[in-house]
Amino acid sequence: MKTQQTLSPVYIMGGLRTPIGSYKGQFKTIKPEILGARVLDALYAQYPKADEIICGNAVGTGGNIGRLTAMYSRYGEKTPAYTVDMQCASAGAAIIQGYRAIRSDMADCVIAGGTESSSLQPLRTYADGDDRVGEYKVAQFSPKENDALAMLKGAQRTIKKYNVSKEELDYWSMRSQQAAGKARDEGILAPYILRMGEEYVDESVRPGLSQRLLNRMKPILGPGTLVTAGNACFTHDGAAFVALSNTPGPFKMADAITFAGDPLYSPEGAWQATEQLLAKTGLNMADIDAVEWNEAFAVIDVLFERNYKPYTDRYNRLGGALAYGHPYGCSGAIILLHLMAALDHCNGRYGICAIAGAGGMGTAMLIERMEAVKGE
Repeated sequence: MKTQQTLSPVYIMGGLRTPIGSYKGQFKTIKPEILGARVLDALYAQYPKADEIICGNAVGTGGNIGRLTAMYSRYGEKTPAYTVDMQCASAGAAIIQGYRAIRSDMADCVIAGGTESSSLQPLRTYADGDDRVGEYKVAQFSPKENDALAMLKGAQRTIKKYNVSKEELDYWSMRSQQAAGKARDEGILAPYILRMGEEYVDESVRPGLSQRLLNRMKPILGPGTLVTAGNACFTHDGAAFVALSNTPGPFKMADAITFAGDPLYSPEGAWQATEQLLAKTGLNMADIDAVEWNEAFAVIDVLFERNYKPYTDRYNRLGGALAYGHPYGCSGAIILLHLMAALDHCNGRYGICAIAGAGGMGTAMLIERMEAVKGE
């Protein structure tokens, strides 16, 4: 039996994501399994001998879309593949599953991430005999509520709980877009974005977002509330995967955790998962060179600022989901890729990425850039 001292190390060899398409935008007719297969095909060229593929997905058609994605790719029928659903944290959970498999010597190489199409999200109908009636797109996430607006209401509750102002939310919305625009212009993310043709881009990046435009946006939940289209990310389409291995690579997966908390305040998940990870590893935020949180709502950014104010310059250095978008089931892999790019860009050593998910779930990962270790 293995002891803690003899567990296998896990490295991130590399990874790719598609450009991120807006709802009913550039990928509006492309099924998520096809988007995911395009990324897997590119990774197959470098990592053809994967022991398994683990795929996050939140709003697909079901039926093990991870397996379907693998079979549409060059990995084909002979590579085991399965799907993880932790809603927004699905890809993060998939990557952690791969990390655990390699750590425990049950695999040597795992391809993990996620794929999603909000544009092709199916409309479902509750079965006869279910006391929930009619058609729905948003599942029930908690016994405490069954509401299509559950995530928006969770953000508003969190805003109220921490007495967050509209000015704070607007600041982070503009900051995210400006940082994303700068990163795009400098090509910082280019090594991690699959080239699919000049017509395919990150559709939602708008570095010119202004205070004037934000002021014109109406509160989605009605008078007296603060969640708007400007401080909440839109729904998107995309796919992202990373290659994990026990062979030394450019980044080491130093540790990871999954988190569960109050589903009515799900935006707290990224912060609380980060706190648990820091406590587990004995590190503090001063040790971390780059942080990526999935900013589905700007209130998530405010939680970072409130808790780690001296380190906001290390946070979402390249912009976040308020600019790029949030293709639910693959966002956990997107933020990991962005973290890798951020660490390379700032020549840092340690990075954390964290994501909150519907139902009060979340994941957090600590990675270490090996080039920085060599330089010490």
